[in-house]
Amino acid sequence: MEKQIMNMNNKVIIVTGGESGIGKAIAKQLFEFGANVVIADINVDTELKSDRWYEVKCDITNKKEIDEMVLKTIEEYGRIDGLVNNAGINLPRLLVDVKGEKPEYELNEADFELMVAVNQKGPFLCAQAVARHMIKQNSGVIVNISSEAGIQGSRGQSVYAATKAALNGFTKSWAKELGKYQIRVVGVAPAINEKTGLTNPEYNKALAYTRDIKVEELAQNYSESIPLGREGKLHEIADLVTYLLSDRSSYITGTVINISGGKS
Repeated sequence: MEKQIMNMNNKVIIVTGGESGIGKAIAKQLFEFGANVVIADINVDTELKSDRWYEVKCDITNKKEIDEMVLKTIEEYGRIDGLVNNAGINLPRLLVDVKGEKPEYELNEADFELMVAVNQKGPFLCAQAVARHMIKQNSGVIVNISSEAGIQGSRGQSVYAATKAALNGFTKSWAKELGKYQIRVVGVAPAINEKTGLTNPEYNKALAYTRDIKVEELAQNYSESIPLGREGKLHEIADLVTYLLSDRSSYITGTVINISGGKS
């Protein structure tokens, strides 16, 4: 994507969960396209500040930490033009482990509460804190990173899918609330992508068990479900998010865009 087409010069964008995976790819591209990028991530060890790049340790389930992160952003840059609600967690779990062989892969309250806290409560708290400033500016964009699981459901991932469906509901509702302040809210729904999906051994074991297949069958099982016949690339998601944060998409709001190779 040509940088001059998606000019992000001087825009201030917060990316949650920007230390790895999709978030890292998005943050890197935004930076390359001229944005001031603020990484809000629980995995930041030491606060880092350099030219147009600011890393802040932040637990998005903690309102106080979010408020402090947003305040630091305002103090550093004076405004917030965009928020990418990217941080999330997925723990494959069955509603009922009928076979009874892996009780750790049956849903429990702790797993439920963790996924809801990170995937649903976190985006709400971040959007609320950021929107207060965007309303004053009468401008801004919030991009919620959802999942195709939140659109069509997912075997062995019911709570994850439910939290992403809730995020889709947030997207459409917040767009209606904030539109009069010229704030756009858009959702992006990827499927499994390179370096983010079937690369975690524990995730693979859990997902395979919940789907009653062998771990080595996961990749083939997944690729066969995608009309384009391949997993997504991180830069493809970053391209879409960059476009949605840019002025080129100024009339797009209140919708969730599927980017899954036709899987949904």
